[in-house]
Amino acid sequence: MKNLNLSFAACGFLGIYHLGVASALIKHGQRMLNAVNIFAGASAGSLVAAVLLTAPDRIKESKDFIFLFSEEVRKQTLGAFTPRYDFMKRLRGGIQSILPSKAHEVAENRLCISITNTKSRENCLVSNFATREELIKVLLASSFVPVYAGIKAVEYKGEDWIDGSFTNSLPILPMGRTVTVSPFSGRLDICPRDKGHMDIYVNLAKQDTMLSTANLERLKQALFPPPLEKMESLYQEGFKDGTNFLQTENWFE
Repeated sequence: MKNLNLSFAACGFLGIYHLGVASALIKHGQRMLNAVNIFAGASAGSLVAAVLLTAPDRIKESKDFIFLFSEEVRKQTLGAFTPRYDFMKRLRGGIQSILPSKAHEVAENRLCISITNTKSRENCLVSNFATREELIKVLLASSFVPVYAGIKAVEYKGEDWIDGSFTNSLPILPMGRTVTVSPFSGRLDICPRDKGHMDIYVNLAKQDTMLSTANLERLKQALFPPPLEKMESLYQEGFKDGTNFLQTENWFE
């Protein structure tokens, strides 16, 4: 298990699926987690990667936050698009409450976050964080979808950045094996397995995703969170898929 990496795909509010996977890895895959060199992600995936690396004991707290956050967005007239609703402020508050004070030190050279430059439209994978605030800024940049989350992009090191999903929605590290996680069915290590569909895939920002009605519904749920009962179901699905992966790879404990 040398040079093992773990990468979480961009997925908006379907990050609840990622938290289910993370919970399974913590409960049944400590041997695997101890072998992971780099934790990577884009958008919501980067948030879960950051928590799993720097504060694994706060997965439950993260789940509670996304439940509250999603319900708050659901109550808005136009969801996150509702005028005067400050999506990014709410997200920042959640990140600040969960990440420990020395998260940036733990994350240094071990957390890889995908962000997109607004001018060059090029992708950047950030893995160096001078301060906790800098780490939070990069996480916010990776989660910023223009118009949906606000108008002004996130400033980082003198430049403006937006969601990493536009250019690299599932970072694959150059060295070793990268275990991939996504709530969208596709050619991935941990993901839902849609049945009864022709195996037609589309590559969206470096993520091979199955073309299916189920995935289209998931895309809608990523932007417009479903009721809490469905959110809990997605969390449990992630836990089940994560557990199945550990069993298949003989990493289950």
